[in-house]
Amino acid sequence: MVVDCHDPEQLAAFGCAVLGFMVIDRSEGKVEIGFWVPTVEEVRARQLAPTMVFIGVLEGKTVKNRLHLDVSPIGGTTDDEVDRLVGLGAAKVDVGQGPGRSWVVMAGPEGNESDVPRTG
Repeated sequence: MVVDCHDPEQLAAFGCAVLGFMVIDRSEGKVEIGFWVPTVEEVRARQLAPTMVFIGVLEGKTVKNRLHLDVSPIGGTTDDEVDRLVGLGAAKVDVGQGPGRSWVVMAGPEGNESDVPRTG
Protein backbone atom coordinates (compact mmCIF):
# COMPACT_ATOMS: atom_id res chain seq x y z
CA MET A 1 0.00 0.00 0.00
CA VAL A 2 1.27 3.45 -0.84
CA VAL A 3 0.44 6.58 1.13
CA ASP A 4 1.22 10.02 -0.30
CA CYS A 5 2.28 12.44 2.43
CA HIS A 6 4.37 15.49 3.25
CA ASP A 7 6.62 13.82 5.83
CA PRO A 8 7.33 10.13 5.08
CA GLU A 9 9.60 9.73 8.12
CA GLN A 10 6.94 11.04 10.53
CA LEU A 11 4.14 8.92 9.07
CA ALA A 12 6.33 5.82 8.91
CA ALA A 13 7.20 6.25 12.60
CA PHE A 14 3.49 6.70 13.39
CA GLY A 15 2.59 3.63 11.31
CA CYS A 16 5.28 1.55 13.03
CA ALA A 17 3.97 2.56 16.46
CA VAL A 18 0.32 1.89 15.56
CA LEU A 19 0.86 -1.42 13.74
CA GLY A 20 3.95 -2.82 15.45
CA PHE A 21 5.85 -2.65 12.13
CA MET A 22 9.48 -1.74 11.48
CA VAL A 23 11.20 0.28 8.77
CA ILE A 24 12.30 -2.18 6.10
CA ASP A 25 13.54 0.24 3.43
CA ARG A 26 14.14 3.93 3.00
CA SER A 27 15.47 6.25 0.35
CA GLU A 28 15.12 9.96 -0.25
CA GLY A 29 11.45 10.89 0.03
CA LYS A 30 10.30 7.30 0.69
CA VAL A 31 10.01 4.99 3.69
CA GLU A 32 8.64 1.42 3.57
CA ILE A 33 7.40 -0.33 6.71
CA GLY A 34 6.24 -3.87 7.42
CA PHE A 35 6.41 -6.62 10.00
CA TRP A 36 8.92 -8.59 7.94
CA VAL A 37 11.86 -7.96 5.62
CA PRO A 38 11.00 -9.63 2.31
CA THR A 39 13.56 -11.95 0.75
CA VAL A 40 13.92 -12.52 -2.98
CA GLU A 41 12.79 -16.12 -2.50
CA GLU A 42 9.60 -15.11 -0.67
CA VAL A 43 8.76 -12.49 -3.30
CA ARG A 44 9.29 -15.00 -6.11
CA ALA A 45 7.16 -17.59 -4.25
CA ARG A 46 4.47 -14.92 -3.74
CA GLN A 47 4.52 -15.48 0.02
CA LEU A 48 3.88 -11.84 0.71
CA ALA A 49 2.42 -9.92 3.59
CA PRO A 50 1.46 -6.29 2.89
CA THR A 51 3.85 -3.45 3.51
CA MET A 52 3.19 0.29 3.52
CA VAL A 53 5.25 2.79 1.56
CA PHE A 54 5.10 6.47 2.52
CA ILE A 55 6.10 8.73 -0.38
CA GLY A 56 6.64 12.46 -0.10
CA VAL A 57 4.46 14.65 -2.33
CA LEU A 58 3.93 18.40 -2.49
CA GLU A 59 0.14 18.54 -2.72
CA GLY A 60 -1.96 18.30 0.43
CA LYS A 61 -4.86 16.04 1.37
CA THR A 62 -8.14 17.66 0.31
CA VAL A 63 -10.92 15.09 0.81
CA LYS A 64 -11.74 11.96 2.82
CA ASN A 65 -9.54 8.99 1.91
CA ARG A 66 -11.15 6.43 -0.38
CA LEU A 67 -9.05 3.71 1.26
CA HIS A 68 -8.35 3.54 4.98
CA LEU A 69 -7.17 1.05 7.57
CA ASP A 70 -9.25 -0.38 10.39
CA VAL A 71 -7.21 -0.69 13.58
CA SER A 72 -8.98 -3.39 15.60
CA PRO A 73 -8.50 -3.45 19.35
CA ILE A 74 -6.88 -6.74 20.40
CA GLY A 75 -6.97 -7.59 24.08
CA GLY A 76 -8.60 -4.29 25.01
CA THR A 77 -11.59 -2.08 24.42
CA THR A 78 -12.29 0.40 21.67
CA ASP A 79 -11.74 3.23 24.16
CA ASP A 80 -8.34 1.74 25.11
CA GLU A 81 -7.30 1.62 21.45
CA VAL A 82 -8.57 5.15 20.76
CA ASP A 83 -6.61 6.41 23.79
CA ARG A 84 -3.47 4.59 22.53
CA LEU A 85 -3.81 6.14 19.08
CA VAL A 86 -4.39 9.61 20.53
CA GLY A 87 -1.22 9.13 22.60
CA LEU A 88 0.65 8.36 19.38
CA GLY A 89 -0.56 11.56 17.68
CA ALA A 90 -3.95 10.65 16.18
CA ALA A 91 -7.18 12.57 16.77
CA LYS A 92 -10.88 11.68 16.67
CA VAL A 93 -12.55 13.18 13.61
CA ASP A 94 -16.04 13.60 12.22
CA VAL A 95 -16.32 12.71 8.54
CA GLY A 96 -20.10 12.70 8.61
CA GLN A 97 -20.39 9.25 10.18
CA GLY A 98 -23.07 10.40 12.63
CA PRO A 99 -23.71 9.25 16.20
CA GLY A 100 -24.13 5.64 17.30
CA ARG A 101 -21.87 4.10 14.68
CA SER A 102 -20.03 0.85 15.30
CA TRP A 103 -16.63 2.51 14.81
CA VAL A 104 -14.61 5.57 15.82
CA VAL A 105 -12.95 7.55 13.02
CA MET A 106 -9.41 8.69 13.74
CA ALA A 107 -6.98 10.85 11.75
CA GLY A 108 -3.22 10.44 11.81
CA PRO A 109 -0.66 13.25 11.89
CA GLU A 110 -1.39 14.34 8.29
CA GLY A 111 -5.16 13.80 8.47
CA ASN A 112 -5.40 10.32 6.92
CA GLU A 113 -8.39 8.50 8.36
CA SER A 114 -8.52 5.12 10.11
CA ASP A 115 -11.40 3.42 11.86
CA VAL A 116 -11.39 1.71 15.23
CA PRO A 117 -14.28 -0.80 15.33
CA ARG A 118 -16.33 -0.87 18.53
CA THR A 119 -15.85 -3.97 20.66
CA GLY A 120 -18.39 -5.81 22.72
